[in-house]
Amino acid sequence: MKGVILAGGLGSRLYPLTKVTNKHLLPVYDRPMIYYPIQTLVKAGVKEVMLVTGGNSAGEFLRLLGNGKKIGLDHIHYAYQDGEGGIAAALGLAEHFADGDKIVVVLGDNIIEDDIGPSVRRFQKQPQGARILLKKVPDPQRFGVAAFKGKKITGIEEKPVKPKSSYAVTGFYMYDGRVFDIVRTLKPSRRNELEITDVNNHYLRRGLLEYDMLKGYWTDAGTFESLFRASTLIARKKARQKS
Repeated sequence: MKGVILAGGLGSRLYPLTKVTNKHLLPVYDRPMIYYPIQTLVKAGVKEVMLVTGGNSAGEFLRLLGNGKKIGLDHIHYAYQDGEGGIAAALGLAEHFADGDKIVVVLGDNIIEDDIGPSVRRFQKQPQGARILLKKVPDPQRFGVAAFKGKKITGIEEKPVKPKSSYAVTGFYMYDGRVFDIVRTLKPSRRNELEITDVNNHYLRRGLLEYDMLKGYWTDAGTFESLFRASTLIARKKARQKS
């Protein structure tokens, strides 16, 4: 299976750190942020990846990652996103790379403790559709939030003022080849972006969305608070491993 890492955007919430670099190149404890989603995919057995990025620092990813072999990849491909059209718009740039295959999509600022390999293998056995990873969080209003009836997801709402659950949709998505047809049907949201939540709800309405729960820690690193939290979580994990 192929992987897609979305690492574009302006990182405005991390200004002025992002005035001179892409946020996914910022350090999280002892390595650049972008290493973590790559390592997550490699651990799950995904060795061919496309990195979608943009902005003035796009060339720095090539300097850092090269052909990907030193960080466990067989191949790494690059795509450039003009402007900020949203996560779904960035994903649309990977259509030729995916070539009809199932893909695992990771947001470049998402850092987890779990091995997503079991979820990837379940998705490989899934005849069609999509699979997402959820995590119970104290601040669900920051994310896409799943609503439930029993154990069944009934809807996903983007950044709700009054969340219907505490379960956030993390930045790990698995899609079959029809995802690009879905992206082409999307209309910009009130943020003038193509929302990945709309993609997930499209699959959900057709009964083709499955999910798994993350057990270990999960955080994004797109704000000063979450960037600090990500570094702290990694530092504590490494300390435990040394003890």
